[in-house]
Amino acid sequence: MSTEVKVPTLGESVSEATIGEWLKKPGEAVALDEPIASLETDKVAIEVGAPVAGVMGQYVVNVGDNVAVGAVIATIEDGAPSAGAEPVAERKETAVAPASDSAASPAAPTPAPTPVAAAVASDAAALSPAVRRAVLEHGIDPATIKGSGKDGRITKDDVVAAAEAKSAAPAPAAPVAAAPAAPAGERGEERVKMTRLRQTIARRLKDAQDTAALLTTFNDCDMSAVMSAREKFKDSFEKKHGVKLGFMSFFAKAACLALKDIPAVNAQIQGDEIVYFPYVDLSVAVSAPNGLVVPVVRNVDQMGFAEIEKAIGALGKKAKDGTLTMADMQGGTFTISNGGIFGGLMSTPIINPPQSAVLGLHRIEDRPVVRDGQIVIRPMMYLALSYDHRLIDGREAVTALKTIKEAIEDPTRLLIDL
Repeated sequence: MSTEVKVPTLGESVSEATIGEWLKKPGEAVALDEPIASLETDKVAIEVGAPVAGVMGQYVVNVGDNVAVGAVIATIEDGAPSAGAEPVAERKETAVAPASDSAASPAAPTPAPTPVAAAVASDAAALSPAVRRAVLEHGIDPATIKGSGKDGRITKDDVVAAAEAKSAAPAPAAPVAAAPAAPAGERGEERVKMTRLRQTIARRLKDAQDTAALLTTFNDCDMSAVMSAREKFKDSFEKKHGVKLGFMSFFAKAACLALKDIPAVNAQIQGDEIVYFPYVDLSVAVSAPNGLVVPVVRNVDQMGFAEIEKAIGALGKKAKDGTLTMADMQGGTFTISNGGIFGGLMSTPIINPPQSAVLGLHRIEDRPVVRDGQIVIRPMMYLALSYDHRLIDGREAVTALKTIKEAIEDPTRLLIDL
């Protein structure tokens, strides 16, 4: 008895996925709810668990195939696993002979032996073991050799002499090759089909460029105060809250302060309407094995530093483990993307539609700046705010970024809501 494995519900507005990888081979034992396949959707990878315990049966679809919700992708069989389970790819390559009226044909034709091997097999009784070995090694047809031994038997020396004569003779013209072999050192190419996630990323980024009136405003930020506060309180913070104090919580709180003052930066265009949100659902761009993803921290404007750090850390771990859900990805009113962790000095980030703005963070480096008429060295970071100019005016974008800068340079502002 077999049980069908079907594509589970993938989330709101997601109707199909792509078979990314089979995690179990036919014939292998499968436990209840054990992952047997990985599906790639537009946003995340989802594992399909076994509906029953048993033995992995046949694949109904192949890796790379698109499947709809509810479609059958494999079967689970009752019984114990086979000792030598054959992968489905090998079974598919086995030739199936057509049925015959006289007798059943073999499942796959036996490959024909080479002429030399056939000749050796036919003359096995007449050839000594040493001669048979020499014939096979030199590739000489024994029928073409005149034996010098007793009763005209072929000797090993006869085989060697025939091989030398063959090598001395001019080689026949080589047939025209169907495709010339690539010369040594030739540069090669590799073609890999884009994953569904990468296709979605490409489409959404291009749509953002084609739809929104994108513009980026820049500023630089002195990180001295935040770095000093972090260094002073990092040990006690981690001891109390069980999480490290990073820079993202400072920027998240600073962004909330700016979005409260400039509501348009936290708004969206939907049709011919502008939707303003009284809350901040912060999308945080993180790197996952299959590409960049932006899970959402809900109601970040109501969180403290420790809550923000824990939430971002948990989402980052899920992204690396490939366990993000559709719920983790949906929504978001504003995005922070930290290219500084990869060493980026400056960039023009692209908004995450339908959002209207994204804050780009970059690496911190010591630079000479003027303070009170003196040139001093300070840890500086470039900030970039890309925004949809259809909704956000330049004055609003510059003001929002300036508010973020001032809050980072003087974190006391975060405490007194200034």
